Amino acid sequence: MNTKDLLIEIGTEELPPKSLFNLSNSFADHVSTALQTAGLAFQAITPFATPRRLALLVKNLQVEQSSQSIERRGPALQAAFDGNGKPTPAALGFAKSCGTDINSLERLETDKGAWLVFRTQQAGQPTSALIPTIVQQALDKLPIAKRMRWADRSAQFVRPVHWVVLLFGTELIKAEILSIHSGQQSYGHRFLSPAPIFIPAANEYEVLLESKGKVVASFERRRQTIRAQIEQVAHTTNGTAVISDDLLDEVTSMVEWPTAVLGSFDQRFLQVPKEALISTMSANQRYFHIVDTKQQLLPYFITISNIECPDMSKVRTGNERVIRPRFTDAEFFWNQDRKQPLASHLETLKSVVFQAKLGSLFDKSQRVSRLAAEIASIINADKLQAMRAAELCKCDLMTLMVGEFPELQGAMGQYYAQHDHEPGDVALAIKEHYQPRFAGDILPTSATGLAVAIADRLDTLVGIFAIGQAPTGDKDPFGLRRAALGVIRMLIEAELPLDLHALITHAAKFHTATIQADKVTTAVFDFVIERTRVYYQQQDIRPDVFESVLAMRPTLLTDFDARLRAVNAFLEDPAAESLAAANKRITNILKKTTETIPVQLNNSLLQEEAEQELAEAIHNAQLALSPLIQRHEYDGVLRILSRLRPTVDRFFDDVMVMVEDADLRRNRLALLSQLRNLFLDVADISQLQTSN
Repeated sequence: MNTKDLLIEIGTEELPPKSLFNLSNSFADHVSTALQTAGLAFQAITPFATPRRLALLVKNLQVEQSSQSIERRGPALQAAFDGNGKPTPAALGFAKSCGTDINSLERLETDKGAWLVFRTQQAGQPTSALIPTIVQQALDKLPIAKRMRWADRSAQFVRPVHWVVLLFGTELIKAEILSIHSGQQSYGHRFLSPAPIFIPAANEYEVLLESKGKVVASFERRRQTIRAQIEQVAHTTNGTAVISDDLLDEVTSMVEWPTAVLGSFDQRFLQVPKEALISTMSANQRYFHIVDTKQQLLPYFITISNIECPDMSKVRTGNERVIRPRFTDAEFFWNQDRKQPLASHLETLKSVVFQAKLGSLFDKSQRVSRLAAEIASIINADKLQAMRAAELCKCDLMTLMVGEFPELQGAMGQYYAQHDHEPGDVALAIKEHYQPRFAGDILPTSATGLAVAIADRLDTLVGIFAIGQAPTGDKDPFGLRRAALGVIRMLIEAELPLDLHALITHAAKFHTATIQADKVTTAVFDFVIERTRVYYQQQDIRPDVFESVLAMRPTLLTDFDARLRAVNAFLEDPAAESLAAANKRITNILKKTTETIPVQLNNSLLQEEAEQELAEAIHNAQLALSPLIQRHEYDGVLRILSRLRPTVDRFFDDVMVMVEDADLRRNRLALLSQLRNLFLDVADISQLQTSN
């Protein structure tokens, strides 16, 4: 099989840094899928991505499609020929659609009947003829939120395109992609090597771009280079650079020829909270900060320059000059904000609308304060501290620092509360009540923080539902799904003994009567419980396991979790499948009956040995299970119930439930009802999927 390397390069204006990595991977995936669909074999696809290009190198790509056997099935023979054996219009029409005559058609006979069939060999097309369409379709499928047009061209892309290279081995594939004619000229670094670079062969692309163009085309290799340079430069300060993956990816997307440069700033700025300095360095300037062995910020930063010159001191000086006024602003905000207590902003909160129908931020903080106090009293937190933390938790939104750096809300509130000598738990809770901010984020570490964080989210959930703005489809402007998931995580992972439905009811009573929040408590409860489905899906819990527990509607999420973990473990028990099937059978029997089933068994009506044995087993299980259920030890409950399997199996083998004798029938139904209720103390295991 003849193969060649294929090079595809789309040269553009600077691409969005936060999208580059995803665009590159998506481009590779779509081209790979299209080649496989076309039946074109290849060895591997290597993606390249820099600020000014998306490129792919397809190694050892088949030069043409293999010939294919084509088979088209026509009408059944009985419909293809009449009684005299002459072809019907259906047969003639089929032959014409295949471009042949009736005599060239073959017969296909199977055990399901016989049909006319057309068979032929279709020659494969040259790969070079297919590539332009494959590339264009892959570009059209890229995850681009907003496409643009440029100049007088009709093509649309994320940024204006300036050159296109389509090279198959040494052969130029002539095509027009995004209104640009393909060629063999690429371009290197915008400043270090602006002249065009001729690419004679696809497999020479990466080496030529680096040696002549001063461009490291591989995203991953550029990323590794940047990390190594940062670590090496940080070592000279006797500190350690903090390298977040997100910032590293973003910086990698902004440079083609990376050079790490060490900068410094005045020691006096270290008196400003480090979060403000780090935010300025990373979010605004894309700098990497440096810490000592105690994780204290050092007066240095590392920037990644996109140029290399004999005197890099000018680059360093320029960056130091840029950062200085930003730090000066942060220092000013810090000093000004501390001139008045954090609590002084409470009055200002009255003028800031949280939501038109739900009042101001002051109103919200007062509701959260009352709810946090109730939660604190249940989880053994200080009630007064929870109230105070909730009262102050939104005040830092009114400070100069948070006004300039919104991402510091909570963190600055903690600093200002500490400056005002508020209790330590109050200050910490002001910061922690925003946690978890996103999936996988840490939870509040203090009981006070948990109380305020839960109260804040439940107040929002109840209020927004009450005014009729619950999430619909993919629209969730108030982040209610995220809020619900945060509540779920805190209740379960912090093992809090809090009844979710009761909490929601409490949250509703603190809203004004005009919005009738009490009418939506069930809807809010159902919404939060539905989000637990997502929570457990991410832990690979089977949907039927979740449904079996959901059927019992536990309102204590720690109890919900304990039941679910027990059922999930129960699946490994050899008795699980048989008992789940038995529960399905019992459920169906009980659903169909219209009789009143007695609560108590009449032991005198237990005639068969198998039903007597089952009744005794149920009685013994009830005695053994009661203390386990009270302690929520559901693993133990199901282990005991699994021992009932042979007794249950024997009952269904030997005993007829729906007998004509009404008293006997109702007594056996009562026996089955008691058996089912034993399992319902944990979950409705009839919901479990079995092979039966």
